[in-house]
Amino acid sequence: MITLQLLDYAIIITFFAITLGIGLYVSKSSGKSSSEFFLSGRSMPWWLLGISMVATTFSTDTPNLVTDIVRTHGVAGNWVWWAFLLTGLLTVFIYARLWRRSNVNTDLEFYELRYGGAPARFLRGFRAIYLGVIFNVITMSAVTLAAIKIGSIMLGLEPWQTVLIAGIVTVTFSAIGGFKGVVYTDFVLFFVAMAGTVGAAYYLVNIPEVGGLDALLSNSQVKQKLAIVPDLDNTEALITLIIIPLAVQWWSSWYPGSEPGGGGYIAQRMLSAKNEKHAIAATFFFNIMHYAVRPWPWILVALASLVVFPDLESLQQAFPIVSEDKLGHDLAYSAMLTKLPTGLLGLVLASLIAAYMSTISTQLNWGSSYIVYDFYKERVHPGASEKRLVAVGRLSTVVLMILSAALALLLQNALQLFEILLVFGAGTGLIFILRWFWWRINAWSEITAMFASGILSLVLKLTPLGDFLFADGGLLPSWTEYPFVVLFTTLAWLVATFVTSPEHKEVLYAFCEKIRPGGPGWNKIIVQGKKEGIDLETGEKWSVPSGILAMLLGTVLIYSTLFAMGYWIYGKWLWASVLSIIVVVSATSLSLLWKKIKIIIR
Repeated sequence: MITLQLLDYAIIITFFAITLGIGLYVSKSSGKSSSEFFLSGRSMPWWLLGISMVATTFSTDTPNLVTDIVRTHGVAGNWVWWAFLLTGLLTVFIYARLWRRSNVNTDLEFYELRYGGAPARFLRGFRAIYLGVIFNVITMSAVTLAAIKIGSIMLGLEPWQTVLIAGIVTVTFSAIGGFKGVVYTDFVLFFVAMAGTVGAAYYLVNIPEVGGLDALLSNSQVKQKLAIVPDLDNTEALITLIIIPLAVQWWSSWYPGSEPGGGGYIAQRMLSAKNEKHAIAATFFFNIMHYAVRPWPWILVALASLVVFPDLESLQQAFPIVSEDKLGHDLAYSAMLTKLPTGLLGLVLASLIAAYMSTISTQLNWGSSYIVYDFYKERVHPGASEKRLVAVGRLSTVVLMILSAALALLLQNALQLFEILLVFGAGTGLIFILRWFWWRINAWSEITAMFASGILSLVLKLTPLGDFLFADGGLLPSWTEYPFVVLFTTLAWLVATFVTSPEHKEVLYAFCEKIRPGGPGWNKIIVQGKKEGIDLETGEKWSVPSGILAMLLGTVLIYSTLFAMGYWIYGKWLWASVLSIIVVVSATSLSLLWKKIKIIIR
């Protein structure tokens, strides 16, 4: 446990005063209507939304997760989430404009735009609870678990004390400020979090126990963890850390914040943008910051922790107050922060509080929007006034916070939850990509994929079948579990698609007319409409091929930036120089290509 000084308290109190002041300032306008409370009247500029996305994913559990990965699998282990860059850029260059064009209030409202009848209503209502409550609570509990570990290590707080303090402050802010309060405050939180993260990394690498960057990189504990790409001779590591994430995971898995085709709180921000151009720019800025700029300070602290706390036993000896059920490698990040000096300690604590508040407030507002728009207004009280909708939104915010806090007290580590969520959504991602561009997909396709993936994942995780098939010595190698779930789910929803009736032509006509998706997947509907005197052709050039090319160039740009930064840090000048040249070339090529892609602003 550490002792905060007056300067530390002053920094933290000032931070709280600013953020709560913003929440109070915007509370009046946020309470005017449900659109203001959840989408800020669709008036947000790209730079504010982009910074908000970055701040939201700055969560307190993210550095803990990265630390756990680095200590367990090395730097290359981060491919398990770096692979989602492909998902993010697919959203940027193909789906961002479509989401903003849809003009829906939530991404779940899309279901009744794309599909029709009782299946669409069921899908929308069920996923409002399934995602807005169950998945959302699980995600928030991981963030709160990180806060519990930080509170325990740095301040000596009991888990319930951390949950109570963090919960009251955040839920109060979220309930009064609405989406506008979240986004405006995220602007402040981003700079506080970045300053704290970079400052902590610089100081901790240079503490006497570590001895500076050169000593860190030459340490025997650290050298074996530095590789950015797994050892090519280690077949299992290569398959699990590179091949599966890049070949299968990025397009097949639904994961909060990295949904194929966009969704969740990322979609919420795209829907709140001024127009399509702002939606695209916001998501591109987010992906650059999230994947290229932010990881290395966390990675450096994780590597330094291997010198100071080489194993779990050393962590346990240093912090006996931590209960055995909360002991894990993710604890090492918080443990390293206890070595910070006065002033920087206050800034870092403020940055961690900022990260927690940003993520939780976003999750609360997003989950509450599902409950209000997609469940309460649709199923319980269709004629509810705007005042009542805002009140229900605020009440559901409080309930979601209570549920997530309770679950956080039962969890052990962040990586455990990340892996469960990945498998739980395996195989559903392809539908989210194709449903915009293939008329034949219907509501039953999504219903089947959702239940097939969820039920199979639960069976594999909670019954002996999982051990029989995929455990060490099982029937199949352990790395085949994820592709197995993807294959099973994909086959299930494809069968369901072709054995059930397509959506009614009126639904398909309306969707095609409003979204203008284009492409060969809609040719049959366009031809059918033309026979009935309905012209669905827009005359626009189909933007997907150019979008895919832009996605590939963006992927090269961001990965090259990420790895160039790593090699500059490692002192490998040749690789760093080559990658830096690739960054310039790919950025120039992407800029030239993007000028040729027509962006329709409505």
